[in-house]
Amino acid sequence: MKYFISLLTLLMIATGVFAQEQWTLLQCIDYAHEHNIMIQQYELSTHYQENQLQQSKYNRLPNLSANVSQGVNFGRSLTIDNTYESITSASTGLSASTNVLLWQGGTLRNAIMQNEYGVKSSFEDLQKAKDDVALNITAAYLDILFARELLLVAEKQAEQTQSQLNRSTQLVDAGSLPQGALLEIEAQLAREQLEMVNSENQLRLATLVLAQMLELDSYNDFSIVQPVFPELRAQMSIMESEEVYEKALQNRPEIKRAAYQLESTKVQLDIAKGSLYPTLSASAGIYDDYLNTSAREVTGFFDQLADNHRESLGLNLSIPIFSRFSNRTNIDNARLQIENQKLEVESVKKELRRQIEQAQINAVAALKRYTANKTAVKSMQESLRYIEEKYNVGRVNPVEYNNAKTNLAIAESNLLQAKYDFIFRSKILDFYNGTPIEL
Repeated sequence: MKYFISLLTLLMIATGVFAQEQWTLLQCIDYAHEHNIMIQQYELSTHYQENQLQQSKYNRLPNLSANVSQGVNFGRSLTIDNTYESITSASTGLSASTNVLLWQGGTLRNAIMQNEYGVKSSFEDLQKAKDDVALNITAAYLDILFARELLLVAEKQAEQTQSQLNRSTQLVDAGSLPQGALLEIEAQLAREQLEMVNSENQLRLATLVLAQMLELDSYNDFSIVQPVFPELRAQMSIMESEEVYEKALQNRPEIKRAAYQLESTKVQLDIAKGSLYPTLSASAGIYDDYLNTSAREVTGFFDQLADNHRESLGLNLSIPIFSRFSNRTNIDNARLQIENQKLEVESVKKELRRQIEQAQINAVAALKRYTANKTAVKSMQESLRYIEEKYNVGRVNPVEYNNAKTNLAIAESNLLQAKYDFIFRSKILDFYNGTPIEL
């Protein structure tokens, strides 16, 4: 009876009878995208790159600075008449200046372009992190569903053995069955009860793993929705790896990031070449001075500022002649970075192909295992039915009957494992094909 109650409790949890919110896979993924610490770090990195881009655009603007100075001189000092005397004087200076870079071999323009690629690369890093989290969440979600079904199998076995024990007790009391047979059944029930406890613990651990991945403070009230899967069939089509790979080359963030990084290194070469060209800048300024001495009477503060006011405009052309070959070295290093990034692009493509081909092979193998185990379960069910009929009339001993039950439980467990393995592997292929993950 207690096993029936336990089974009923599990079914109530799975169907949402308890008043706790149940999470769908999509809800879990969305929540993780919002609260996952790693994703938050990538978002901050993207914002940082956006700030760098904005600053590179601001660098085209003139700067502007104002200066105020105050000083006291003792001894031989400059006078208002622009001569030197041994006096004590105080001076005040006011100035404002601006400077703007007019041309530097295209460095400003290329810096903006490079930072644009930096923002794009950082965004693809963020997308890759979200995709990885979505896959991990899906795997953890399926682990819970797998653990649930394993627990149902274990409880079904224990319930059947309990019924067998009840019947056998009556037969022993009636003298139709030896006491040793009853002891064997009790031992079998103990083993199945232990397996049920292990399955319950596996379910709790799987739930804990997903709750921790979601950064939840507690998982006591955490439960997921039990989706309805379509029946798996042996003739189910599985996408070819080459087809998935060709589409993934257009969509996957790691491919886009590598391509943006390559373009960024090309711009870095242009920046390095820009250091060979002259730099032209313009400047302007306004200046005012006030001087107060102890030697003679001086004019007022504002009168002096008006008399000493001056303005300036200027152009500055800086021509690089010899920089100890540092410019040439930077250019050579930039070319090496381009070649290295080209190799990185190829490496990322090869790794993507490897992952897709492995996922396709694993999906095919999982489907074959599922088909084989499904046949095995049907065979074991029929075998158990036949042995149970013989056991009920005393033609089979409890050991043979329990062995048949154990073999069926193993086959059912293998079937469940193959089922969820195939579901996950097929979702990986969908994922690389650009299809959103759904159950």
